[in-house]
Amino acid sequence: MKELSPDDRPREKLLAHGAAALGDNELVALVLGSGCRDRDALAVANELLAAHGGLRGLVRSNADDLGRAPGVGRAKAAQVLAAIELGRRTLTHAPRDRVQLLAPRETAAFLMPAYGGRAVERFGLVLLDTKYRVIRTTLVAVGTLNSSVVTPRDVFREAAVGSAAAIVVFHNHPSGDPTPSPDDVDLTRRLAAAGSLLGIDVVDHIILGDARYCSFKELGKL
Repeated sequence: MKELSPDDRPREKLLAHGAAALGDNELVALVLGSGCRDRDALAVANELLAAHGGLRGLVRSNADDLGRAPGVGRAKAAQVLAAIELGRRTLTHAPRDRVQLLAPRETAAFLMPAYGGRAVERFGLVLLDTKYRVIRTTLVAVGTLNSSVVTPRDVFREAAVGSAAAIVVFHNHPSGDPTPSPDDVDLTRRLAAAGSLLGIDVVDHIILGDARYCSFKELGKL
């Protein structure tokens, strides 16, 4: 980046004008720290973003995917993934906040930073007290999921251990499309029935897509 004027170099630009003044490629270049023999950090960042369809693609990638890009490798891929995870964590709520979730959109906003846009499917639940305040969030299963993998027993064991009065179950669709599958509908029905028997209300089932969500409560199915 020596050919760039000092004011246009990402590091100097950030220090002078703040991080918000930088483009996606410039921020990624700073995370990478350096380029390779025939590419500077900005060129490597441009190629990395182009290969993965922008920032959303980086969020959905793993170390092997990123490390195959010219000038990246596993060490720089780890830096990128660490930066992405730090960003996620700044948007999540600490348990001490005792966030109250009264509407599907609030629940989706609570879950999306940590669980939306993931490349691997995750199924979990939010444990709530009698006022629908968050006790904690826990994952039940990770990987390819269907109604036979996640069972009511797994879900309500976690809810009972956490002394939850109610729960919201959630999972993400790596495709980015939050439309419920037949398995999603079947599992939701089984969980709602089990919750009624155990006295633990299943408030909602939220499916997280790529910056979108689907709520069974909003669909009138809970």
